Amino acid sequence: MLTKVTTNSVIAKIMGTIVLIEGIAMIVPWIWAEVAGEMNSVFAFRICVPVTLAVGLILTLFFRSGTTDFGVREGYIVVAAAWIISSIIGAFPYYLSGAVDNYISAFFEAVSGFTTTGCTCIKGPALNHSLLLWKAISNWLGGMGILVFVISVLPALGISGQFIVRAETPGPVYEKTTVRISNSARMLYVTYATFTVIEFILLLISRKMSLLDCIILTLGSVSTGGVITNPLGLSYYDSLYVEIVVSAFCILSSINFILYYHLVRGRITRIIRDIEVRAFFIIIGSGALLCAFCLTMKTDLTAAEALRESVIQMANICTTSGFVRDVSFTWPTACQFIFLGAMIIGGCAASTSGSLKVVRFLVMLKLIGRGCIRRIHPRSVVAVKIGGESVSAPVVSAITVFSLTYFGLILLSALILSLQGHDMETNMTTAIAMLSNTGTAFTSHVSTGNFSDFNSGLKLYLSFIMITGRLELFTIIILLTRSFWGRSSR
Repeated sequence: MLTKVTTNSVIAKIMGTIVLIEGIAMIVPWIWAEVAGEMNSVFAFRICVPVTLAVGLILTLFFRSGTTDFGVREGYIVVAAAWIISSIIGAFPYYLSGAVDNYISAFFEAVSGFTTTGCTCIKGPALNHSLLLWKAISNWLGGMGILVFVISVLPALGISGQFIVRAETPGPVYEKTTVRISNSARMLYVTYATFTVIEFILLLISRKMSLLDCIILTLGSVSTGGVITNPLGLSYYDSLYVEIVVSAFCILSSINFILYYHLVRGRITRIIRDIEVRAFFIIIGSGALLCAFCLTMKTDLTAAEALRESVIQMANICTTSGFVRDVSFTWPTACQFIFLGAMIIGGCAASTSGSLKVVRFLVMLKLIGRGCIRRIHPRSVVAVKIGGESVSAPVVSAITVFSLTYFGLILLSALILSLQGHDMETNMTTAIAMLSNTGTAFTSHVSTGNFSDFNSGLKLYLSFIMITGRLELFTIIILLTRSFWGRSSR
């Protein structure tokens, strides 16, 4: 029978488990660095791996398991601490290897990895292969959420995973797929791992890339992180097959993972009738057609070439993976506006993608429609419905608050970034890229996915924005309020 333990003891044990997982994950790039003879990385991992494993083991073994009064507040603290601590530890391989000039830049790289933003702040030579592999693994761990994996073992600690899920899982709601949250977490990670294996095999049989390229592209696309070995983009592989496979798995990972549970159970109609999935594909399709039309009008590309460029790019922008097909290609202004809209909307709830989420976008459209109807018929009572089902007033209110906060934070971030003197386009697109976890900005001052032009203070702020966007805004914002630290909330 589990004994009663303090909340702090349980939080420390959870942090120890996360640190231990991170230490184990570092072993793979360490081995790669040793084999490839990347001595700077070898030096870094020889220090980071033993220390991280030791700290994780000490915290895990020192603090006892048991039951505790674990509530909503503790759930938010665990989630915020997990992502911050993971990034702090994950930054040391970049820093000790000399890949970056200072620790803040290393922290930015680590946050970019774990939040699946996929951008960089390194000016000059790109990361070597072992560090790229570490960043891709960080993408993969952060894609589904490190804590979603940890939740599967929380019952052994006597903790209800529901409080942590509410704070960590992206999306407006979290639907349990099985009776226990821990079983749901295992199912999600099994699906996630299955996608990873299938995509790796499909890329490997293309014979268009090395083993390392297959691994990094797979981890980067399933997590919608966007890490790639070659800075030239997907066009480097000169393969429509590779572009289709990568884009397809970015899309699959941007669909609500709970629907795959229904698919396995044979409930295919549940997926077909899902309004969010249908809207997601409509957004990708219509955006790609509009971009293809603009390209045929503004460039010398044929209709087929324009459609290929547009579909691949729209799929990777809308899923917030941020892959760029050809970094040398300049998109017309109209297309850039379409991409920015897609970045803001993002993918589906309960997926690895970031940003506002399609379901919230649909609710906001319904609210606008209801507002128009009530202007004409002031006495009418019009419910907000999604997929034929009414959305409760508290949920509608929460989505409205989230959306307003989201756009307000974009404007605030653009204002803060303007302190360095960049133009409005740079500030605004960078704010959107960071908060949506897409990592791609369309501006001359900030090259695609590279934010090295910002000073250390703003890099630290951008890191904060990436974590805030990954954790659905309020997980971080709530920690900054006075009421959160008042009376206990259960």
